[in-house]
Amino acid sequence: MEFGSVLGYLVLIIGVIVVLVALSRAVRIVPQAVELVVERLGRYSKTLNPGLHLLWPFIDRVRAGVDMREQVVSFPPQPVITSDNLVVEIDTVIYFQVTNSKSAVYEIANYITAIEQLTVTTIRNVIGAMDLEQTLTSRDQINGQLRGVLDEATGRWGIRVNRVELKSIEPPASVQGAMEQQMRAERDRRAAILQAEGIKQSAILTAEGQKQSEILKAEGDAQAQILRAEGESRAILQVFDAIHRGDADPKLLSYQYLQMLPQIANGKSSTMWVVPTEFTAALGNIAKGFGGGGAGPESGPVVPAGPTVRSEPPASSFKAKSLPDPAEALAEAQRQAEAATADATQAGTRSGAPFDPTTSAGQRPAGPRSVPSDEPEPRDPGSFPPPPPPAPPAG
Repeated sequence: MEFGSVLGYLVLIIGVIVVLVALSRAVRIVPQAVELVVERLGRYSKTLNPGLHLLWPFIDRVRAGVDMREQVVSFPPQPVITSDNLVVEIDTVIYFQVTNSKSAVYEIANYITAIEQLTVTTIRNVIGAMDLEQTLTSRDQINGQLRGVLDEATGRWGIRVNRVELKSIEPPASVQGAMEQQMRAERDRRAAILQAEGIKQSAILTAEGQKQSEILKAEGDAQAQILRAEGESRAILQVFDAIHRGDADPKLLSYQYLQMLPQIANGKSSTMWVVPTEFTAALGNIAKGFGGGGAGPESGPVVPAGPTVRSEPPASSFKAKSLPDPAEALAEAQRQAEAATADATQAGTRSGAPFDPTTSAGQRPAGPRSVPSDEPEPRDPGSFPPPPPPAPPAG
């Protein structure tokens, strides 16, 4: 009895254990983003998606679980030879995703290792057709070529390559030193170009400013000369007009002419005095004006001057004329001066009579002068020529 009861308990316990094991193998819970490949009696049966599933215990077996998320794999740096025989170290990163768990399990033994080796061979093929400069400046082109080759090769494995990135490209140390020198020279060249451009622009702006300044200064000088010439022409016109209308005495003009002689010869470039030919004639006229006789043999007898009456000039004698053009004003002044000289000659203002204090200087005597009938009134028209223009200073 006792042996039979013990054996019964053992069978019961074994049965419970078998049931528990069978239940544990029959019920499978698949997590999210994972697929399970199930084999029945060693042959592919089905793929379990995320959720609760029941399997035949001891008949169905889970071969492998596949992660369906996008995966990132970084491979160690690989030495690659460029077309110009330089060895560079290239470090790559691959982003891929399993799209078919059955193919990933049954078409390739280890798809991670397969992707790594395929990446190395593809990089060597792509970089081998480029030189170092193209390799350093054509990363996007290299990435595109790698992705195209890898995606085509891994498609039959149920894997999709999303991206391929080159983490770093390390040339040899000697080449790095040369590249640093080249980059330094390039930066120096650009700095020199920018500095030269700045100096050029500064010089252009300075020249433009000086040009505008010189133009404005020249315009101002021209305007000032025009205004000065107009003022001088109007002043000369008023002087000649006053001489003509006031009938100035030639003796006073001769005296003023003698006063202007030192100023004529007092130029900065003059080294000697200018003595015109009319100098003696002017002295003779002054002597006659103050009661003296003529200095030369042609001077006639002195005729006493009679009582004279001061004549007032017309009201408009000193009224300024305004001419539109300075050249016309000068021409008009010369014509009026010639007319005044002719009138003075006809009126006898060059008679050489003694100077009368009661008569206003520069005015024609109003009353007739008493001259003896037996003595003709001496006249020397040639002794009072108009003042000539100033002679150029003798060098």
